[in-house]
Amino acid sequence: MRVADAINIADLREMARRRLPRVVFDYLDSGAEDEVTLAQHRAVFRRYAFVPRILSGSAARGLAVTLFGQELEVPWIVGPTGLNGILWHDADLALARAAERIGAAYAHPTAANIALERFAQSAGGVRWFQLYPWGDRSVWARLIERAQTAGYHALIVTVDSLLAGNRERDRRNQFAHQIRYTPRIVLDGLTHPRWLAGVWLRGGTPRFENIVEFAGPGANARELADYVRKMRNPDFSWDDLRWLRSLWRGPFLVKGVLSPTDAKRAADVGAEGIVVSNHGGRQLDGAIATLDALPPIVDAVGDSLTVLIDGGFRRGSDIVKSLALGAKAVVLGRAPLYGVAAAGEAGVHRALEILREETYRVLTLLGCPNLEALSRECLREVRYPFHHE
Repeated sequence: MRVADAINIADLREMARRRLPRVVFDYLDSGAEDEVTLAQHRAVFRRYAFVPRILSGSAARGLAVTLFGQELEVPWIVGPTGLNGILWHDADLALARAAERIGAAYAHPTAANIALERFAQSAGGVRWFQLYPWGDRSVWARLIERAQTAGYHALIVTVDSLLAGNRERDRRNQFAHQIRYTPRIVLDGLTHPRWLAGVWLRGGTPRFENIVEFAGPGANARELADYVRKMRNPDFSWDDLRWLRSLWRGPFLVKGVLSPTDAKRAADVGAEGIVVSNHGGRQLDGAIATLDALPPIVDAVGDSLTVLIDGGFRRGSDIVKSLALGAKAVVLGRAPLYGVAAAGEAGVHRALEILREETYRVLTLLGCPNLEALSRECLREVRYPFHHE
C-alpha cells in the first residue's frame, strides 16, 4: 500500500508494523505491564455518543484555535516523543515539517535525536520545547536557557515519568533506550531492508543529542542511554516545578496531570496550561483514561488554565469528543509516529491530513460549524455493547 492510499490511522499503523523490526515496532506501540490503560484509551471513546444538531446555516466554518497567543489551523500539537530516529532518519524534522504544513504546533522533546539548536534552525512553524527533569537543577536550567535562546515559544515539563515504566514488550526485546544486537534482533533487522537502509545506513545509531553536553561530546549512543537511565529523578517536587516556572519566560505547561487537585496546584505554581496525560499508558498501568480524567479537571480549573489532553487519538471523532468535554486542543503521540514510521514526512502529513478531514467532517455532521460551537451538550454517555475493535 502506498502512503497516499491510507484512509485511516490504522492503515498507517499496519504499514509501520510491516516496515519496522519487531523490537522497534514494540517500542512504538506498547504500553506498561498488561497494557490495561493502553486499551482503555480506545475503549473510553466508545462510551460517548454524539447528539447532532441540525441546520447550522452559514456560520464561519473551520478548525482554527488560538493557543497562548498563536493561531493554529487545527486544534492539535504534534507531541514530544523520544528516540524517533529509530523509526526514520531525522524523524523529528519530518514530524515538525508536516505539522507546519498542516498548521499545527510541534513540541520538540528532551529525548530528541536532533539537538534543539539545530532543530530550531531547520524547522519553521510553531515550536514548543518539552523538558524532562532529569538530573539536577543545573541540567534543567541549562536546557531551559538553550531553548529560550533558540526561540521556542512554550515549555512543557513532563512530570509522569520520573521513574521508567515497566514496559514488558521492551524488556523481552532487551530494549532500554537502545537496541541490543542479539542474534534474533540482528536477523529481524536484516529482514526489514527498507528500515535498515532508511535509518542505520543513513545516520547510524541515533543518539540523545540534547544531553551530549552533559554526558560528554564523545559519548556514543549506548553511553548516552546509560546516562539517561541514571538521570531519572523520582524526588522532583512542586518546589522544583515552581523554580522552573521562574526560569522560563513564556507559556509554561505541566504534562502528566490526572487529578483535579494537581491541576489546581499547577495553576498555583504559575503554569498557564496543563496536559491531561498518563504518558500514553506507558508508565502506570491501570491509571485512569485521560478522557475520563478530563471533565473533573476542566470543572476544577475553569478559566485559570488552558487544558490540553493526549491519549489514544486515532480518529477525528476522538478529537471532537475531547474538545466537547472541555479540552482546548489535543496532543498527538502515536498517530503521527505511525505515519513517520511508515513513510517519513509524507506519512506524517498523511496522518495529520486524515485527522483534519475526519475532524472537519464530524463537526459538520454534528451541526457545529467551528470549535466554539462544541459543548458537552453534543455528547451523551452510553453503554452500547461494542464488540468490533
